[in-house]
Amino acid sequence: MARRRPPTVHGVVIVDKPAGVTSHDVVGQLRRRFSERRIGHAGTLDPDATGVLVVAVGSATRLLRYVGDTTKAYTGQVVLGVETDTLDAAGRVTATHDMAPVDLAEVRRVIAEHFMGPILQIPPMVSAIRVDGRRLHELAREGIEVERAPRPVTIHGFDVAESAEPGVLEIDVRCSSGTYIRSLAADLGAALGGGAHLRNLRRSAVGSFSLAEAAPPDDATLLPVSTAVRDLEQVSVDEVTAGLVAHGRILDRWSGVGPWAVSDTGGELIAVYEAIDDRSAKPAVVLSAAR
Repeated sequence: MARRRPPTVHGVVIVDKPAGVTSHDVVGQLRRRFSERRIGHAGTLDPDATGVLVVAVGSATRLLRYVGDTTKAYTGQVVLGVETDTLDAAGRVTATHDMAPVDLAEVRRVIAEHFMGPILQIPPMVSAIRVDGRRLHELAREGIEVERAPRPVTIHGFDVAESAEPGVLEIDVRCSSGTYIRSLAADLGAALGGGAHLRNLRRSAVGSFSLAEAAPPDDATLLPVSTAVRDLEQVSVDEVTAGLVAHGRILDRWSGVGPWAVSDTGGELIAVYEAIDDRSAKPAVVLSAAR
């Protein structure tokens, strides 16, 4: 078997994903653009959704976990009175409800009582979660629905406003990784005494990566590998310590809780370290620059 060519292009691309393409499609576009196979993204966006998709190229793919686990922000619209089988506007209508115009103060009360802080959320059948080796969305396409265990997520902010269209609410959500906004919309509709679905979902931020620096796949800039860990605690080490890092040595931990993005004296990212205990830290990722 032929050995795969090692990656030669490395960095991070902040994409503003357009509607009508999958996150995997975006990865394919960038593979062709950079002539590089080793590319991945930090958190899938649905085909109809738009917004920030952080894509790693080459060695930066080893750092994707530190992007994907950060807080995310979304805007969208909750359409009250109509449920769909996908919980969003792409699905088939499964139920309608005669919901009187809701009082915004009441909506905010319901959100404050039931949809803020740590909550449990049942993943939708159209998600990519695996159950018994099968992805839920694959089962859903076959008309199969299985029981899903609730998952803990955290809602850091959930703002709501009226829209120009009756029965439609504008939402702005900040949440932990793993939160399904379509489920949030459907659950809000149920809590208000009826049903709802989500439309016009747009991811406005992933950690510190925002729409302000995002661009379409063909235009987005290739940023340095270190961009992937810019939200981590940053430390710089001397030449001797950089040599220890290159050999994967356990070191005394730095101040803070970690993980720590470790750079050499030239400012080159060489590793990410994570705490072992209250005294030591171990390398989680050592990059080729430290060789």
